[in-house]
Amino acid sequence: MIVALIIACEVGFWVLLALGLAVRYLLKRRRTSVVLLLCEPVLELVLFVVTAIDLKNGAEPSWEHGLAALYIGFTVGYGHYTIRWLDGHAAHRLAGAPKPAKPPRYGMARSRHEGGLWLRTLLAAAVACALLQAAVWYVGGDGDTSSLRSFQWAALRAAGIHGLIALTYLIWPKRGPGVPEADHRVTSTKESARR
Repeated sequence: MIVALIIACEVGFWVLLALGLAVRYLLKRRRTSVVLLLCEPVLELVLFVVTAIDLKNGAEPSWEHGLAALYIGFTVGYGHYTIRWLDGHAAHRLAGAPKPAKPPRYGMARSRHEGGLWLRTLLAAAVACALLQAAVWYVGGDGDTSSLRSFQWAALRAAGIHGLIALTYLIWPKRGPGVPEADHRVTSTKESARR
């Protein structure tokens, strides 16, 4: 049941997002689109409540409950970012707005971008771990919480791996085309000072 609800929440997220953007740019009803987009967090709240009720009714903690916590954490960390990104593209395609800027590709600007994404992943992992810990305390010593603990470690591993990847952009920033090796750090520093 929990997996079906996670799938329904994911489908609902994209349906509400598409409806919200269509209402905003095709029907020119900004307030209605804001209401539709504000319904997005309600989906996660429903998933959280159903998961808590499932555990309260005596369900054995399983991978489904762990997956629900990871899904909610990911939505908290990346939901607004995804909506803002798609809103920029919808404004460009449907309302004639300028094309949204692409993420930086080189130097320290790219490093800052990757660091920001890692902070989102860290937030997602923290939310998931907090929800999973609350579920462990909720179940108490009577139930087997090993699956919930394993999902906590999975969230921490994902944040750690993403952190290492983001760190590589800081240690070895990608050079722009035509930038010699020795001038790369100086150019990256000047480029970041201009922004």
